[in-house]
Amino acid sequence: MNLKQTLEQNISLALSDLAGETACQALVNHSKSSQFGDYQANGVMALAKRLKQNPRELAEQVNAKLELDEFAERVEIAGPGFINIFISNEFLTQQLNALDKSQLVDKTNAPQTIVIDYSSPNLAKEMHVGHLRGTIIGDAISRTFEWMGHKLIRQNHFGDWGTQFGMLITHMSEQDGATTELSNLEVFYRAAKQRFDNDTEFASRARENVVKLQSGDKQCVQLWKSFIDVSIQHCQELYQKLNITLTENDVVPESFYKNKLAGVIENLDNQGLLTLSDGARCVFLDDFKNKEGEALPTIVQKSDGGYLYATTDLAGIEYRCQDLHADRVLYVVDARQGLHFQQIFAVAKLAGLTNEECSLEHLSYGTMMGQDGKPFKTRSGDTIKLIDLIEEGIERAYSQIEAKNPDLSELEKQEIAEVVGVSAIKYADLAKNRNSDYVFDWDIMLSFEGNTAPYMLYAYARISSIFRRAELDINADYKVIVDGSEEKELALKLLQFTEVVDALLVECFPNQLCLYLYELAGTFMSFYEVCPVLKSEGEIKQSRLGLCQFTALTLKQGLSLLGINTLDRM
Repeated sequence: MNLKQTLEQNISLALSDLAGETACQALVNHSKSSQFGDYQANGVMALAKRLKQNPRELAEQVNAKLELDEFAERVEIAGPGFINIFISNEFLTQQLNALDKSQLVDKTNAPQTIVIDYSSPNLAKEMHVGHLRGTIIGDAISRTFEWMGHKLIRQNHFGDWGTQFGMLITHMSEQDGATTELSNLEVFYRAAKQRFDNDTEFASRARENVVKLQSGDKQCVQLWKSFIDVSIQHCQELYQKLNITLTENDVVPESFYKNKLAGVIENLDNQGLLTLSDGARCVFLDDFKNKEGEALPTIVQKSDGGYLYATTDLAGIEYRCQDLHADRVLYVVDARQGLHFQQIFAVAKLAGLTNEECSLEHLSYGTMMGQDGKPFKTRSGDTIKLIDLIEEGIERAYSQIEAKNPDLSELEKQEIAEVVGVSAIKYADLAKNRNSDYVFDWDIMLSFEGNTAPYMLYAYARISSIFRRAELDINADYKVIVDGSEEKELALKLLQFTEVVDALLVECFPNQLCLYLYELAGTFMSFYEVCPVLKSEGEIKQSRLGLCQFTALTLKQGLSLLGINTLDRM
């Protein structure tokens, strides 16, 4: 357990012992001001009210039972019953010097199998800004689980099996140099769609090819595979530019489940869960009703026998829970799909496609908005290609770097611009609560002030420059001795890294990590202004170098979990 969890457990046990009941909560949080200690337990008041006791007297009784000498310099009772805990410098010193510099946070001793479904672009088109949030949020969460020692299975669920693919392979088969045309998927898709909409004979051939494709026709399958290969290559190039960990091996497309769909229907039918409604086969659950109070269907098979997204997702749940033996299945998918996931999770549990131990979780996210308050698009109203957004970010970063550091070599400018441009786009998104919509603003995200990627990268580079100027090894062993108030504040903030990582694994909100890193950088700046590092001597110098080192390591590791590379110079 981290320090916060340890304090929570100890104080909660004391509360339970006094109350004669289990599950009392200490409600330990970070204190808002150092005068109220480093941590504060606020659970006494609620318990006192329930027991009809004086809260301050109950807090005194709890304090008398506590054995926190290992952690705390002192414990004080404040106000109506707050328990304020002041962590000792000796404990902070011991904990920092015991940290494993290569890991910083102890790996889990109870590894789980985590299946995470994210990115999921449409293979018929090039990736656009609508794919950005799910891709980078999912990747940050994936990196964190993996780093902490869990078995992480990435699943990139591509849509590759439906009417539009009949349209595309038909267009491909009737074009000379179709492979060349595929270099621009957007142009290729528009040309195929125009033919499909305006040429009834072409549309008829396309529908026939869907049937052929789904029945395994050799030529259709070959054309389909060539289209899929080119599409995946497009995605992988973007993943590489964005520093995303997804690979071709993580692609588990819709077609993977095609032979499992009939079994899903049979399972639901055998359990008496299916109802025929207007020719379609549906599952009606009492928990889902419209505004008029009428039951909402989960449609799993159309009247013509075709399957839907819900059918594929149910097959996916069964595969991930039963075959991959997942403890948690995470879906990083836009918030507008909330009802869909509530319904299929409920159906899956009712039908026994999952088990009680497997947690199904929809990690929703909001929309990237333009400054006009509408979904982010070009001035002409077109959806922005992701590659264009990335290139613009790099160009804008390059202009800033050239203005600030004209003496850098051209190669250095380009390398820094690549990191800053991509990091600015990713960090601006990750720093926002994933459930919220946010406004895309180049000026804010490329600013060197505030909770932005340039500020974070500069904070790391500044620490690196301390060691570089003094010709010292940033990876050497430096013994930390926590003494002054600024040193204590920085040491405490460094040890709270594990609390933030633990919370991220439970709640899956990367913005909590961004906020922590921003606060850590600010705490370091305050320490650096008051505590001379290179001008100090002896043990004090070694200790302050150690605090600099741990700050740099934590910033680098934290940014790495977000998929952001650091720079030694800017």
